[in-house]
Amino acid sequence: MSRPLILYDGYCALCDRSVHFLEARQRPAALEYVSQQSDRGKQILTERGLGTQPLETLVLVENDHCYLRSTAALRASRYLRFPWSLLSALILIPPFLRDPVYNLIAHNRNRWFGRTRE
Repeated sequence: MSRPLILYDGYCALCDRSVHFLEARQRPAALEYVSQQSDRGKQILTERGLGTQPLETLVLVENDHCYLRSTAALRASRYLRFPWSLLSALILIPPFLRDPVYNLIAHNRNRWFGRTRE
């Protein structure tokens, strides 16, 4: 993979809107996006040892490393145009403080934001 790849829940309305947000603000052709439910998404998850089922987290594959949860989101923000790229500075907050907030939103995302399809 030449470009960093974001694997997202294609059935999650929040995830879908987040992908549109990132696409509109990323530097040209900086990121690639694949639904975890797609054949390619399932293949990548399996190849990376993340199982065969879609995850309740965003996955960023960057330079042959996989990042999950808030780390994935904040590392992805580095590929956005200014001023959005400044969000990446939040990575200085330790994951044990960031991830509980991420997990709360991830766990409730379908109830709060809905699903795009079944």
